[in-house]
Amino acid sequence: MSDQIQQPDTIVPSRRFLDAWHMFAANKAALLGLALGVFIAIITIFGPFIYPADPFEMVTAPMSPPGEDVLLGSDYLGRDILAGIVYGARTTVLVGFAATLFTLVIGILIGVLAGFYGGWVENLLMRVTEFFQVLPGLLLAMVLVALFSPSLGTIIFAIGVVSWTPVARLTRAEFLKIKEREFVMAERAMGATDWSIMWKVILPNSAPPLIVAATLGVGVAILFEAALSFLGLGDPNTYSWGYMIGASRDFIWDAWWAVTFPGLAIFITVLSISLIGDGLNDALNPKLRLA
Repeated sequence: MSDQIQQPDTIVPSRRFLDAWHMFAANKAALLGLALGVFIAIITIFGPFIYPADPFEMVTAPMSPPGEDVLLGSDYLGRDILAGIVYGARTTVLVGFAATLFTLVIGILIGVLAGFYGGWVENLLMRVTEFFQVLPGLLLAMVLVALFSPSLGTIIFAIGVVSWTPVARLTRAEFLKIKEREFVMAERAMGATDWSIMWKVILPNSAPPLIVAATLGVGVAILFEAALSFLGLGDPNTYSWGYMIGASRDFIWDAWWAVTFPGLAIFITVLSISLIGDGLNDALNPKLRLA
């Protein structure tokens, strides 16, 4: 009976969405995160049209403090910090979402195969997962970026390679928990193929925790990109918040604003994503909904 209650088809989708939204809205911190996320999305999409300035152009004297000419000050080359934040948002957010998507593809694929088939397949894939899990993530990402030359594609690839293991373990755990449920057995008895059971029956029932993990993974990816750019391993042809911090780190005592404002942008973005992830956990966790 409990399996039938948790089966998603037993609840009207619109009602399920409304229940999830009410749980999300009950979390005031999550609503704050959502508001911040909408603001960041507006800056990312429409910022260059609202503030059409070239972040690479030297517009004033180097290390000018915040004022009327440059609202957030300038860096050591006289470039507008506000223009850098507006244009750097696209690169930072793009890397965060693209790297998370790559992470999900690898982690879900390995977790699905390990959790569904078990046996030697599970043992092999979990040993590979454990191998990558014990490696220092930032160090491995640095090696990969340096090996293939810094670029957005390389950074996304490197972040995905070092970040997929938690997703794989979570997916495997969900499959182990769900694959013996009655509705899965019913699908098998009706002649459904392994492929259909994995991707059309079990995976949709495993989606809530994976959605939460994906949300939090975006914040982790943004921090990884900032760290790589800070260490000089960012794409030199693009402007990102991490690049801004790394380029001005030697002048922090003379131009604190050149590091502080990009750092605040990263902090607010990651905080927003974390708060949204916490709200999604409240909304999508069936135990909390039934409490």
